Amino acid sequence: MKKIQCCLLMVLFTSFISYHAIAQIDLEKKTKNATVNRADRRTDQGINKGLDAAEDGVKSLFKKKPKEEPKKEPEKKEDNKTIKPEESANKDATKQQENTPLVSSSKYDFVPGEKVILFDDFSQDAVGDFPALWTTNAPGEINTLNVAPGHWLNLNSTDGNYFLLKSIDFPKNFIVEFDIVPKKAGGRIAATLILYAEGKKLEMDNGVYPGNSGVMISMEKGNWNTMGYKKGEQNITGSSTVNTVEAEKVNHVIVWVQNRRLRIYHKSAKVLDMPTIMYDGTKPNRICFRLSRGASCGAYLSNLRFTDAAPDMRNKLLTDGKLVSYGIYFDVNKDVVKSESYGTLKGIADILNEVPDVKVKIVGHTDADGDDAKNLELSKSRAASVKAELVKSFGVNADRLVTDGMGETKPVAPNDTPANKAQNRRVEFIKL
Repeated sequence: MKKIQCCLLMVLFTSFISYHAIAQIDLEKKTKNATVNRADRRTDQGINKGLDAAEDGVKSLFKKKPKEEPKKEPEKKEDNKTIKPEESANKDATKQQENTPLVSSSKYDFVPGEKVILFDDFSQDAVGDFPALWTTNAPGEINTLNVAPGHWLNLNSTDGNYFLLKSIDFPKNFIVEFDIVPKKAGGRIAATLILYAEGKKLEMDNGVYPGNSGVMISMEKGNWNTMGYKKGEQNITGSSTVNTVEAEKVNHVIVWVQNRRLRIYHKSAKVLDMPTIMYDGTKPNRICFRLSRGASCGAYLSNLRFTDAAPDMRNKLLTDGKLVSYGIYFDVNKDVVKSESYGTLKGIADILNEVPDVKVKIVGHTDADGDDAKNLELSKSRAASVKAELVKSFGVNADRLVTDGMGETKPVAPNDTPANKAQNRRVEFIKL
């Protein structure tokens, strides 16, 4: 019996040991598998996070920033209809077109004449004096400015008239140019230019409307105002807010009169064009600058130039073989072509591009002021600058253009007055 009990105990003990060993092995295996699986899951999660971050980074490179559009009332949904992306894009494009401002450009057609009728830069007048060729009923004197070289007439008042003493036999088609520096303080008007016709000669006509008829051009900080007048008739008015004059800066103003038509140019653009502002039969022969009581800030004036109408450039160059131009502008003692030269250069370039077999020599000339050698060098470099502009800006073949400079050696007038000196400062185009 004891033997049987011992055998049973041995069998049970062996079974317990085997089960415990198997269970331990299985537990170790499960634990190992669970650990591996958990590590794999964490690895996968880390990889997924890395991939998500990389994907988001790539998307952010190509993602457009949303435009800030003005707030508007939310639109009502129409039957819960979903708008397709392409429909939304079309609506956005239409909206963009509706919100785009209209921008137009105007032909800059100003070309000065070849005949200088009058020129005054006040260089013959002493600083502190009133200019000899003018008269006034208000304070005024010659000053120098830190913003520009030369002498400037200070319209040193807020009420008064400044008259050129000389009567001018203006042709029907003429051009007036001048530089004006409006003062900062005071009213809105820098000055009003009056071109008028008078019968009986008066040194000063301080009436509201000088002479028998004429035109007034008011240069204001925010406006151009014009008025044609004639005794017994209603005034003809016009205005513009384009490219108005700036205070304490040099503004080059150009006024082109052609019979009844008046055009004003400023900052290389036509700012006002009035086809019939002057009364029929008006032939201006006097000029005045006016300051209006309580409305004017005053200004400085210089470099007044009066020329005849634009020349027939094509005939002058191709038939006569020589075109003399006073419409190519440079600053004093500099060779950089100024933007006001656009009309002249374009006219010459059009001729050259239409007749491609013509070759031209560009020759610069100066007046006699300053050193002879420097004037010669300056005239040569100015001619070279003109050529460079014709090639770069207007597409003229450089091989068709040669340049030279004569300095002060070939004057067309004595270098004794500002007007004569202005005639000597020129650029000539000679057909080869």
